[in-house]
Amino acid sequence: MTTLEDRGPQRYDLIVFDWDGTIMDSTGLIAECIQLAATDRGLSVPSLDEAKSIIGLGIHESTRRLFPALDHVGQTAFAAAYRHHFVCRDHEAPLYEGIRELLVDINQPERFLAVATGKPRAGLERAFTHTGLKSAFHFSRCADEGFAKPHPDMLLRLMDIAAVGPDRTLMIGDTVHDLDLAANAGVAAVAVTYGAHSAELLASRPSLCRVGTVNELNTWLKLSA
Repeated sequence: MTTLEDRGPQRYDLIVFDWDGTIMDSTGLIAECIQLAATDRGLSVPSLDEAKSIIGLGIHESTRRLFPALDHVGQTAFAAAYRHHFVCRDHEAPLYEGIRELLVDINQPERFLAVATGKPRAGLERAFTHTGLKSAFHFSRCADEGFAKPHPDMLLRLMDIAAVGPDRTLMIGDTVHDLDLAANAGVAAVAVTYGAHSAELLASRPSLCRVGTVNELNTWLKLSA
């Protein structure tokens, strides 16, 4: 489903993936851990949809959005409770079927693959270890290394490191935060609808296309990227 004018195949020298909800099937686990942390702290427990709405943001921005009345001490305590639940279970989240094959298929000489994620660096490194995917990516950028999504910092830094311009960069993600990140950095985006945010919500932001499975994403990338 194309949402921008069809421009034909475009060579992308830097393809940047979100992690949770795009590479790894972890959105349900994240939402559950948010709910458990809210229970621990005696807070109003958000629904699954409410919890999934903030996936992709950094933990502190996520906490502010879910619990705006909390002061800094309360936000810090909630973030610690969330990490307590998630860190001991993050190894449970599987990769989406077909992701390993996709990363092999789109790997080309003089093309860089990267990750831009709301995870902290320690969390991404654990995910790399659990999945064995670290070597599949040339670069990565995490929320605790600069400005979190949707600020353009992550993509600007990755483009600078790779020496690739925005016209040759593509962002792939499952949330409006990813699409806003791309727009703020002047970069094209592809939305995947199998993650945290619905196809209807993703349609509220510009993207080259919206795809419903990893196999559809792989096919689009082979034909159009």
